[in-house]
Amino acid sequence: MNNEIIFDVLIIGSGAAGLGLALDLPPETKVAIVSKSQLEESSTYYAQGGIAAVLDETDSISSHIEDTVNSGAGLCDVDAVRYIVASGRQSIEKLIGYGVEFSREKSSETGKTTYHLTREGGHTHRRVIHVADATGREVESTFVQRVKKRQNTILLEHHNAVDLICTTNIDGTNGRCVGAYVLDIKDKTVRAFRARSVALATGGASKVYLYTSNPDSSTGDGIAMARRSGCRVANMEFTQFHPTCLYHPEAKSFLITEAIRGEGGHLLLADGTRFMKKFDERGELAPRDIVARAIDHEMKRTGNECVYLDISHKPIDFIMEHFPNVYKQCLKFGFDISERPIPVVPAAHYTCGGVITDLNGRTDLDGLYAIGEVAYTGLHGANRIASNSLLECLVLSAAAAKDIVMHLNEFPDPPQLPLWDKSLVRDSDEEVVISHNWEELRRFMWDFVGIVRTDKRLERAQHRIDLLLREIEDYYGNFNITSDLLELRNLALVADLIIRSARLRKESRGLHFTLDYPETVDTSSGPTILEAK
Repeated sequence: MNNEIIFDVLIIGSGAAGLGLALDLPPETKVAIVSKSQLEESSTYYAQGGIAAVLDETDSISSHIEDTVNSGAGLCDVDAVRYIVASGRQSIEKLIGYGVEFSREKSSETGKTTYHLTREGGHTHRRVIHVADATGREVESTFVQRVKKRQNTILLEHHNAVDLICTTNIDGTNGRCVGAYVLDIKDKTVRAFRARSVALATGGASKVYLYTSNPDSSTGDGIAMARRSGCRVANMEFTQFHPTCLYHPEAKSFLITEAIRGEGGHLLLADGTRFMKKFDERGELAPRDIVARAIDHEMKRTGNECVYLDISHKPIDFIMEHFPNVYKQCLKFGFDISERPIPVVPAAHYTCGGVITDLNGRTDLDGLYAIGEVAYTGLHGANRIASNSLLECLVLSAAAAKDIVMHLNEFPDPPQLPLWDKSLVRDSDEEVVISHNWEELRRFMWDFVGIVRTDKRLERAQHRIDLLLREIEDYYGNFNITSDLLELRNLALVADLIIRSARLRKESRGLHFTLDYPETVDTSSGPTILEAK
């Protein structure tokens, strides 16, 4: 099953964006979904907070737009913000129709039961609809159940996309995307898959950093593949660091939802002192970039390895109702959040930049779409406001589905694709090269291209990534590929894009803070665009 089948849509990635796209395509389309692990293993599954949408009569579209733009620090595309925010209610109604059971509450005044809306950093209203503290898991599980029932969809679990396949123009540039090479991780073979349209829904690239809230799959695959195929990328310097991940040697990537701060949680120093008001009048509800920098500052000032998050002043029934999963997970590591504060640190969480697309998910390459965290639509600007990420996935996957169907019959069948050539490579006898380079890459990105940057740190990072890229490409060209090698290759390219973008921005704005240029330029300098090579 490869060249023989022509798929209408090859979807690479199985989070909310990829599965949402599959569910929005009509049943007569032939669809394949490529997932590096089982379908459920995506950033969506681990999203705790919720989905931001205007659902309360005291709220408004204009207010949600304003909050998003303010958090984006002058770099949001207002047209994109308006379109995505205005589509929020429709997206939530679709999820409810799919069977997602959002949390409800009973009014003490009217006795009526309504959906519970929480408030998170950067929002001026309660507009985050959620499923307790496991919204992503509920959305992902619901999507997976529905996708598995569709007769038109082939599921390729434990497969890793290697590179996109494109036709070639007369001038030697890539023409139309007509498929992809895909590694079957279990049997270690690479196959060529033909498709009329290819959609990248691979998520972000936060595994490029040593500490991250993301699952192991967040290795920037889609951004790297699109870049190698000639697509432009934008705003790669803006990596969002979530302020509160559990600080414990065994608590790998466990994020503590922002909703805890939204419901009255306090950030404390080791001596119990609150500190956020020193940095922003909104305190714990300031946007994530401000909170993360404040925590980073206090950790460096005091020499402590973490700060503390306290919700223990709330009744235990309240905690158990709103944060059952955080409560249970913290108990596993010996922390009872109803009795005492828990140690937290910032960690890389979200890639605000990505492959440039329009509001239908179209990239620079005909036949190639990008949706979700892999894409740059202009929604997030220099900093993503809480719970707008799942909203973007839902809105843009629906828009991409409409656009794909509209143009599906305009193109002839893609040509037979050249088979993967492995005649000049051999099995590696030094896998340690991969693990060593993986560690080095993630550590110098954390040290030199993290929450606070300088020109000197970025220059050091550039020297190191230049060396790593050459070494990795040499290794890639001589040995049989593995999933680990593919991820390292992609992470190294994404790291280069982040470093080069950060060096171009001579100001501090949103998630990009540099000690050499601590002020924000008075007028918006616009997005950082890296043109196709």
